[in-house]
Amino acid sequence: MRNAALLDRSRTALVLIDLQEGYRPALHRWDRVAAASTVLVRGAAMLDVPLLVTEQYPRGLGHTAAEVASHFPPQLIITEKMSMSCCGAAAFLERLRETRRTQVLIAGIETHACVNQTVHDLIAAGYDVHVARDATSSRRPADIEPAWDKMRAAGMLPTSSEQALLELVQTAEAAEFKTLQRLLKDSAIPRDGD
Repeated sequence: MRNAALLDRSRTALVLIDLQEGYRPALHRWDRVAAASTVLVRGAAMLDVPLLVTEQYPRGLGHTAAEVASHFPPQLIITEKMSMSCCGAAAFLERLRETRRTQVLIAGIETHACVNQTVHDLIAAGYDVHVARDATSSRRPADIEPAWDKMRAAGMLPTSSEQALLELVQTAEAAEFKTLQRLLKDSAIPRDGD
């Protein structure tokens, strides 16, 4: 029997929040966030974990970074939003409900804004929420820690892109394990701290 705090691929959806071109020049550790998000998107596809993607005001901030978006499934519908919380967009909530998943793994930006508010709203809605630390950041480093403290206090479970994918695959006997292992080994995620 597995602990309920571990991600389960039959219960998890991956949510990528607002990783848009407009943030590229300003985001602290953009390269790390983009690389970790790409690994999560590719790993989720291998493990049949549904992907939901949002874009905040794409007319002004552009679309999802090409290095990540190039790995989206062709049928993916991106949710455009104006609210900080993804839950403020009715289309997002509808798509999440349609997945019938109860665990949400979050990547994206900004930690103290859209990620923070989405985490709080999803927890309030009864979801188990995990956030991949290496796949999220803010423009100003000083905004990151207070957001993590607040999200943890609300019940968010911190993780990393690799930890999350290893929990989802669960065993080296899984058919996808070797391919996932290669993805993790070959990933370009910087491994140093924040």
